[in-house]
Amino acid sequence: MKDNKKIIIAFIVFSMLLSLLAIFAGAREAPTWRSSARASALYDPTRGIFLSEKQGDERLPMASTTKIMTALIAIERSDPDVVITIPREAVGIEGSSVYLTEGDTISVRDLIYSTMLASANDAATALAIHIGGDVHGFAEIMNERAYAMGLTNTHYDNPHGLDSEEHYTTARDLAILAGEALKNEEFKKISSTYKHSFFISDKPRTVVNHNKLLSRVEDAVGVKTGYTKRCGRCLVGAIERDGVLLVSVTLDDPNDWVDHEAMLEGGFSEYKRVDLAEITDTEFTLSSPFPGKGYISANIPESERYATLHPSDLDCLTVTVDLPEVICYAVKRGDKLGELRLERNEKIIKAVDIVAKEDSSPLDFFNKKT
Repeated sequence: MKDNKKIIIAFIVFSMLLSLLAIFAGAREAPTWRSSARASALYDPTRGIFLSEKQGDERLPMASTTKIMTALIAIERSDPDVVITIPREAVGIEGSSVYLTEGDTISVRDLIYSTMLASANDAATALAIHIGGDVHGFAEIMNERAYAMGLTNTHYDNPHGLDSEEHYTTARDLAILAGEALKNEEFKKISSTYKHSFFISDKPRTVVNHNKLLSRVEDAVGVKTGYTKRCGRCLVGAIERDGVLLVSVTLDDPNDWVDHEAMLEGGFSEYKRVDLAEITDTEFTLSSPFPGKGYISANIPESERYATLHPSDLDCLTVTVDLPEVICYAVKRGDKLGELRLERNEKIIKAVDIVAKEDSSPLDFFNKKT
């Protein structure tokens, strides 16, 4: 037999469904909060499901939530430690600003922080010129990236979100974009930062995040505010809790802070923490070809034995256990021997290591006292 043979257990078995149904018994129905927004969406990017939406496909202006794409592209396409000189075209952009002047020097990283935390239009423009040559060239890059993500109802005309008839998105597209951006650890770090201090040339500067969700909602990780008179108040929020990431979006919402708190907390209440031992094996025995005990014990560590699941996972949950059938080498307690994955429609919800429960060596037999 091959050492690395995969053992795939499909949990469509009746007994497994009964077990999980019991776990979710009593769960309330989908959240019924009322949003003040013209359009909204609540999205689980790990599973690719929308938990709630209102006018989710209506094309609307997005204001400074535009800068999610600007920052993501800057992170992906530029060295953050590069120091650039501010061109005249990036100076005096209307709206929020860090008051760059022609000839200032500043790192790409600090421009990204300024773009995301202070929503600085001049910083976003400087990034666009640095990466795309000019604003138009950068907008083309933004649209290419949007197309690659499948954002079919989104079009960018600039890097900052100031009003333009050719600049629009939808609540659904914006949620998908934010979910994709938060896969990038540098983006997540920036979007969840409250305060950042740096230098523009030799002048100290500090920017503070406009996003009040960071202090109002437990486990918030971003994402971005936006406002113009034409767009109204726009907001993209996110929490990451117990391995679950939820993204909330409102467009043209006069009550956005309250609505996002209700959306995120209400949405998360639909998820239930489940002990993996209730739905699959967490203890394993692997053969050993050496004389003596003849087997090695393995398990999922206690700290990793829990998964947070949504009721819809019941329809398509599978468990995959990757373990060698035979261990032919010495192992120490805690060494990784394999992996267990919970998957929903081929998307991994949770992956945990399977580790050795004790030291084991071929020499154990020969050193064994009789």
